[in-house]
Amino acid sequence: MTYCLAMKLEDGLIGLADTRLTAGNQTLIAKKLLVRQNYRDNAVFFMTSGLRALRDKALIYFQELLDEQDRQFKKMYQLVNAFGAQIRRVADEDRKSLKEAGYDFNIHALIGGQLKDDPDHKVFMVFPEGNWVEVGEANPYFIIGNNSHGKPILDRVMNKRATLEFALKVAFLSFNATRVSSNDVEYPIDVIVYKKDTFMITQQRFEQEDLQKYSDWWQKRLAHAIDDFPSEWATDVLKKFEQEQQQQ
Repeated sequence: MTYCLAMKLEDGLIGLADTRLTAGNQTLIAKKLLVRQNYRDNAVFFMTSGLRALRDKALIYFQELLDEQDRQFKKMYQLVNAFGAQIRRVADEDRKSLKEAGYDFNIHALIGGQLKDDPDHKVFMVFPEGNWVEVGEANPYFIIGNNSHGKPILDRVMNKRATLEFALKVAFLSFNATRVSSNDVEYPIDVIVYKKDTFMITQQRFEQEDLQKYSDWWQKRLAHAIDDFPSEWATDVLKKFEQEQQQQ
């Protein structure tokens, strides 16, 4: 399984990807985040989930295309369309054999960044069919892979006006919640930051020991918050139970 998160804010973009891959009974570490930029008029990142063979093949095809036609893409949607075409190419080649072997054609991607003629930065989610959607105003993020455990905190506190620093904290807590509740999402994690109109993406890898103290801090804060949570309703429930028990 995978955990990849991309967030679009007014000031820029945040991305986070885990690195765990499971192949049969083997657990591997592999980068799921690719960055391409020239520091002048384009900066793009890609994150992928799904069958590793499909992900690798689609990315290789696409990187070849970028090497040949990089300067032809002036807007992000054009680049995303081209990536979708490579997914369909892989589907034409591999879908039938995968189905015969009992596998679904499973690949998703998050693509974010800004190209020369884009008025602002963008984030897209690409589906196995090669079609895509752009991140909206109400929910300024996409998750691919294991999206159940880390989603609640994003829905509660994230909006497009959040600062990049705030978003980085929330991204980590979202990953942390997923990791705690799932055995197929794990460190190291790769994190990227993009500031609007800079055409420069910064990326950094974190090991568990780099961030463990923040995870521990959050765990203690959650426990203290629950202790401080108003408990009148819970007390009433317990009193009712005791009363009914005495009547038996």
